[in-house]
Amino acid sequence: MASVVQPSSDAKHSPIKLHFMQFAAGGCAGFVEVSLMHPLDLMKTRFQIQRGPDDPNRYTSLADCFKKMYRNEGALSFYKGILPPLMAETPKRAVKFFTYERYKEMFASLQFIPYSSVLYMAGLCSGLTEAVIINPFEVVKVRLQADRHAFKEQGSTIATAREIIRKDGFGRQGLNKGLTSTLGRHGVFNMIYFGFYHNVRDLIPQAETHSLEIGRKLLIGFVSGTIASCVNIPFDVAKSRIQGPQPVPGEIKYRTCFKTIATVFREEGFFALYKGLLPKILRLGPGGAIMLLVNEYAFKWMKENL
Repeated sequence: MASVVQPSSDAKHSPIKLHFMQFAAGGCAGFVEVSLMHPLDLMKTRFQIQRGPDDPNRYTSLADCFKKMYRNEGALSFYKGILPPLMAETPKRAVKFFTYERYKEMFASLQFIPYSSVLYMAGLCSGLTEAVIINPFEVVKVRLQADRHAFKEQGSTIATAREIIRKDGFGRQGLNKGLTSTLGRHGVFNMIYFGFYHNVRDLIPQAETHSLEIGRKLLIGFVSGTIASCVNIPFDVAKSRIQGPQPVPGEIKYRTCFKTIATVFREEGFFALYKGLLPKILRLGPGGAIMLLVNEYAFKWMKENL
């Protein structure tokens, strides 16, 4: 007796519905990741905006940053600036994963491009798309994260956004300040993040048990996020300097991406371009793994249950 072939979960959904599911799964991944990892993102920003040894607000280590923030600003200070990324992460990560799949389809249709290169190119383009959407939220987030007042004394997210718009508008000195560095940060990160993860995942054999398979994907995701963080952090430092408070109030020192990188290198040395690397890795190593896994399993659950 011939066996009955069961239709795949993709076959029972229209392409539009599958696209919507991909978008929603990416949003779920972003919401989970930012909720868990935001305190490390905040500490990364604090390290990146501090100057040399003469900075009176200088942190000497991750532990020193944690203790000073807790003592001077309170426990809630670790979630300063969380509303902009929470508002942005759902659509941001949705755009990240959704556009990655669309760019991958587009580049794969050009049959002369090796598939391994397709994965990197799709990641790069998805990062550039994501950066354009997320930059205004990043400007507000960095402004809030740089504020050293106690959490209760800090202005709200909406009030901060209004102040930026009132003073500087929507342009390259306002809500789109630091766009080039954001494009560099997200483009480079996503190129390595997606390209490395999917190429390596396909090379390493699947594990025999479900728990080991989850561990395999988490490990590859962790390595992907870590490598991408190490490569793109100079753009991240430039972005924080441009979008954060300037050394002299009323005087703009950090204006453009590559000039800022050159200034930091010249005045503070090579390793200043890697400020905040440890909290960044601690966030985007496991955070990157969490996002990939949540996106994959959320999409799988939606296809099977919706």
